[in-house]
This record gives sequence, C-alpha cells and structure tokens, in this order.
Amino acid sequence: MTSRTELANAIRALSMDAVQKAKSGHPGAPMGMADIAEVLWNDFLKHNPNNPEWADRDRFILSNGHGSMLIYSLLHLSGYELSIDDLKNFRQLHSKTPGHPEYGYAPGIETTTGPLGQGIANGVGMAAAEKVLAAQFNRDGHDIVDHYTYVFMGDGCMMEGVSHEACSLAGTLGLGKLVAFYDDNGISIDGEVEGWFTDDTPARFESYGWQVIRNVNGHDSEEIKMAIETARENTTQPTLICCKTIIGFGSPNKEGKEDCHGAPLGDDEIKLTRERLGWEHGPFEVPANVYEGWSAKDKGAAAEQSWNDKFAAYAAAYPELAAEFERRMKGDLPADFAAKAQAYIEECQAKGDVVASRKASQNTLNAFGPLLPEFLGGSADLAGSNLTLWSGAKGVSADDASGNYLFYGVREFGMSAMMNGIALHKGFVPYGATFLMFMEYARNAVRMASLMKQRAIFVYTHDSIGLGEDGPTHQPVEQVASLRNTPNLETWRPCDTVESAVAWKSSVERADGPSALIFSRQGLPHQARDAEQLANVAKGAYILKDCEGTPDAIIIATGSEVGLAMDAAAAITDKQVRVVSMPCAEVFCKQDAAYIESVLPASVTARVAVEALHKDYWYKFVGLNGAIVGMETFGESAPAADLFKEFGFTVENVVAAVNSVA
Repeated sequence: MTSRTELANAIRALSMDAVQKAKSGHPGAPMGMADIAEVLWNDFLKHNPNNPEWADRDRFILSNGHGSMLIYSLLHLSGYELSIDDLKNFRQLHSKTPGHPEYGYAPGIETTTGPLGQGIANGVGMAAAEKVLAAQFNRDGHDIVDHYTYVFMGDGCMMEGVSHEACSLAGTLGLGKLVAFYDDNGISIDGEVEGWFTDDTPARFESYGWQVIRNVNGHDSEEIKMAIETARENTTQPTLICCKTIIGFGSPNKEGKEDCHGAPLGDDEIKLTRERLGWEHGPFEVPANVYEGWSAKDKGAAAEQSWNDKFAAYAAAYPELAAEFERRMKGDLPADFAAKAQAYIEECQAKGDVVASRKASQNTLNAFGPLLPEFLGGSADLAGSNLTLWSGAKGVSADDASGNYLFYGVREFGMSAMMNGIALHKGFVPYGATFLMFMEYARNAVRMASLMKQRAIFVYTHDSIGLGEDGPTHQPVEQVASLRNTPNLETWRPCDTVESAVAWKSSVERADGPSALIFSRQGLPHQARDAEQLANVAKGAYILKDCEGTPDAIIIATGSEVGLAMDAAAAITDKQVRVVSMPCAEVFCKQDAAYIESVLPASVTARVAVEALHKDYWYKFVGLNGAIVGMETFGESAPAADLFKEFGFTVENVVAAVNSVA
C-alpha cells in the first residue's frame, strides 16, 4: 500500500516541476499544504471526477489561489480530465492551468481565486447556499442536500478585510458544514509575518462563533485526520483548523523562507529536494502505484450512485419537489416566468406610477418574487433604503434557514463575494444591495462575478447627486462609468417603473454574467410608450421621442435625466430633436448594426448626452464634437433640486447644449 507520505510527495514534485517549467509560480504553499490536502481528499472529500457537476458533491476552495499547483495536482492525481500535459502547460496561453485557479478552465475548479480573502468569502456563500437549500428541500428521511464546503486559506486571506466580514457572518449563521484550514506558516511575500500580522487569529474566530482547533501539525496525517473528524462532528458551528506548516516543505535550502513563496526553486534545489523527499522519479513522472492510491473515480462513482438512489426515493415520495430541485440546480427559470414578467411590464406601462426607481424595483420584486423561489436576496444593512425586502421575503437565520433573504449587515464586500459563492453553488439567483457609492467597497467581487460569468444581481440605490443632503461622501459620480467599463457586466439605469421592471427581467434571464441595477432615491416621471417602444426597452436603448424626418440633434439620457431630456426636447421648437433613453449601454451595443443605426444614425453627429454622473463615458456615443451635460466634480450637500440646478441639470442648460452642437 502506498504511504501517505508518498502520496503527498507527488503533489510536491508536480508543483515544483510545473513552476520550474513555467519559470514562474508559487511552489511554497502546495509543498507546505500537501499533507493536509492528502488527508482531506483521500479520506473525507465527497466528489466524483467522472462528474464534476454532481449536485451533492463537497465543494473545495483554494482561497490562497497563488498556490494553484496544489489544486491542479489534486485534480490530475484523483482522476479529473486534467492531463500531465495540462500540468506541463502551467501558466501558458489558453491552458487549463492558468497562474491562479480560473472557474471554467479545468473541471473541478469551483471558483476563481487569487484576490486573497475572496475564496473564503465564496466558501461562506456556498455553505450558506447548502444550508438554505437543505432547509428548503430536505424532508424527514430524505437528506438530498448534505455536503460540506472545505476552504484552504493562508495568512494573506486572514489579513484581507473581506475574510473578516464573511467569517463573522458565517458564525452568526451557524454554517456547521463549513470547514476552513488555516495554513499558518508565518511567511508572506515580504518575509516573516510577525512584523505586520500579530493577531490572535484563533481567538478572533472563536469570537465570531466558530469552533477553532488550534495547533494542528500540518505535516502529521493523524492529527489532521482527527481535526477534520472533530470539525465534522460539530454541525452548528463553522470550524477553523489551524495548521502549523512549513512553506516549501522538503526544500533543504528554501523551506520556511519567503524565497520559495513566489519563485521557482531552481534546478539544483529541486534535485536536492527530490533526494530529501526520497522521490526517485523524473520531472512530471508519477508511478502507477501513486496514481492508484490517489484515484477517486471508483469511490466517486459509488458515492454519486448512492446519492442517485437516495434522490430516486425522494422523487418517488416528493415528485414536485424533486423536479423543482433539478430545475433550480440546472439554472433554468420557471416555464411561466417570461410571460408573467412581461405581463407585469405591460401593467406598469398602463398604470404609469410616478415613484422613485428604488420603489419601482421593490414593486417588481413583489411581482417577480412569487414566481422565483430561487431568489436569495439581501442587503448590506440598508433594506429600508434599498427597498430589497418584498412581501414574501423571509430572513435566514442559524435556527431557521428555510428563508430567502440574508441580512448581511454592513459588509458590502463580504456580501458581494458571498453572492458569487451562492451563484457558483447553484440553486439560487442571488441579489444583494447597497448604496451605489459603496459599490466601491465591493468592487473586486463585482469584477470577479463578471470574470466568472455568474448570474449575480447587484442592486445599487441612491444613484447620483439626486440623493441630496447626505452630500458628496454618499453621492456617486464616477461609479457607473467604472461599472460600464467592466467586461461582461450589464449595468442598467432605468428611468421609470417600466424600465425598472425590464431591467430586473433582463438580469434574471441573463445566465452568462452579472448585472448591476442602478436606482434613484427621488421620484421619477412615467414615460409614455407605444407597443414598439415598450418592446425595444429590452434592447438597451430606444427612441423615446422622435421627430419628423432626420433629426437635427439627438439627446441621449438615462435614469433620472430622461425626464429632463424630454422636457428639454419639448422646449426646442426650431430644431428636429430625437430623445433616446439608454437604460443599458452594454445591451444596446450587442444589438445588430441595423438596430443601432436606426436609433443613433451615423449621419446625425449633433448629439448630447445627459446624465448626473461622470461625463467622460459618454464620448463613446456623442463623439468628440458632441456635448455632455454631466458631472466633472464631486457633489455638495444640499436638497436634490438645488443640486441639479447648481450642476447644470436644467432644461435651459440642456437646450443650450443642443444649440451648441446643432
């Protein structure tokens, strides 16, 4: 029988070989955590390399994603479709083994990690999803949702603020199936962390409500095994297993030093390491007995078959629930959602309510919520301002996780990263809200949702200087431009109840990426539309007010400034003026050339954009010779009406802008 040491040494050898071949990478963490990984993956992890998408698999996250060769080695050795040639292609263009784990590149990668702290936050989201899904679907004698989330994390993750946010909430929610391993090796890029990181980490996690297992020898398999068993016995608290390890374990001259953190060991040191470990095989050579010791294919297939049998019994007893579970895990929407959502949009057009778009958003949630049991909403302590609670919302708690709404507390970054974990877990469409200004705290998690193409809906209210008296600290100016410039993110800024409902429908139906919904604090006028205009809202931009013949000028506006644009157009009597509402520029730019030309004909170069946000984005649509009524500075503290006048958002100023170009 192959020894645990030899199995772990296979990880060390593959990791140092791949980093050396790539001439870049991080061998230290994989070599230091190899023994922990061997015990977890061979003795506890429930997974099936034959089917990486099995619904009830355990989730494994490498939060310290720079140690990516650890997870690539694990996936290769245990039998996933990740070949030795893929490992040889580590960090090369279009390989399945990029420098940090990337969701969607290699099977078995549960999330993209690298920005430290977000992996553990994703894990908290996955564990929350498991707990809520179990509460919603499990029945007596039928535990079809019953899996763990395991996270590896290092000193860097512990230092990042987002890990504090998410781990604090994990304790409050009692996520007993979340087990995190702290790789306490005392080293980061700059050297020994005691110069800048002296927290009592175990005490901190105990204060969060976690079970903490201290001082585990990360190179002693029996200690590691006992710690995991203890963690799994506690179903009411998440567990932190604090593992003392040696970074670069096995390297005679570099172990325990920052030298092995982020650079190849070098050919000479690798030779010495092989000798010290007793690894008598060449680069990328793994003997058959080691592959046999690692293979999880048969065990994984048996585990999934056992679950399939359980699910068949569940389906016989609860056929409707079983069908609903399968639908939600596939990410399919209810068959009647599109038609019912469209009916609500038409109802909004007929009613013509004049409300703030944040209120229009809540009205839409009240309409869509009963149609979407997969909704798992929340807000970062601003539910009463974001208006994200709807009539059927029920809070999730440690004692009762059957709800559909998470009270995230003042944790914008943690909330957003958890939403990504919830989306990745599957079974839910997560949405979470804060003021648009505080998107800044969560910026990187929004970027990660876009990078991973996840259906997460970020709700941002109080969208401009229009929020008024709270002043420039709370008044967003540059944030929407930043969101619009994020690849694969669709940013909606609706002008009334109709566009708000369309924005929600589009975001829910979008399966290949996230959406940002930008809503106002102040009331917005309703806009009249015919059937064609109503249908064109979903195209991202459309002609809201047209003129006879070819326009002399086009005014483009979004959100709260659409009403202003309409008033300005009405005040212009000596020119033919078209008004275009553009609630989502990204969606509009995806339309075919004929539609884009029909809305913004190239021949009409006299264009004015109006938006109470940073102006520079709009040169994309008005050209260098166009005019933009927008923000160039931060706002001020004053009532909204005074601010709009102060910063030039008046009919007179928009008319003057039109006259300056046409």
